[in-house]
Amino acid sequence: MGLFNDESSHGLGRTLCAWSLPGVVIAVSAALALAGDRGRYWLRFDRAAIAAGELWRLLSGHFVHLSWSHFALNAMGLLLVCYLVGARFTALQWISISLLTIAGIDLGFWLWEPQLASYVGLSGLLHGILAAGIVAGLRLQHREAYLLGAVVVAKLAYEQLIGPMPGSEQSTGGAVIVAAHLYGALTGAVAGAVVPIRVGPPAPL
Repeated sequence: MGLFNDESSHGLGRTLCAWSLPGVVIAVSAALALAGDRGRYWLRFDRAAIAAGELWRLLSGHFVHLSWSHFALNAMGLLLVCYLVGARFTALQWISISLLTIAGIDLGFWLWEPQLASYVGLSGLLHGILAAGIVAGLRLQHREAYLLGAVVVAKLAYEQLIGPMPGSEQSTGGAVIVAAHLYGALTGAVAGAVVPIRVGPPAPL
């Protein structure tokens, strides 16, 4: 089951094509990780630098990571999310949803998290992609979407009321910005509600 899989997609070539978008995201993130601390410093979401005009950070900050372990967790998370909900939209739709999600996270940070000085990582975007796919599944009345949606809502509620999931900060090597998960999921859910659905068999849990 690939990111843009449907019943008409057959053969190894189609499968590789289906996974090309998450592959590109992972490759770009890995390349940026090779830049080390210096690259992360110049590319991270940095409120003061953005206010000074370094607007590229609004996008690049979502593709750099605190450490290789942080990158590995996000890469595995992206593959899992794509497996679960990737069939819901086309490649171009997923790109649009991703850009909207990133914009929603950035806007949330800017307006409602004034204390947040910097941020890195894909986790907010992952929550947006997953939420968009879940909402699309709900629109198609797929039963597994209700279960997956309940799990995501419970996770977000835990993070907002209690804090990061146990072990997450130790795994990533730094503070987990749970606001990114919330803003990403909310924006992704809205996008999933308005973008036309790709009709096809649901991705299995």
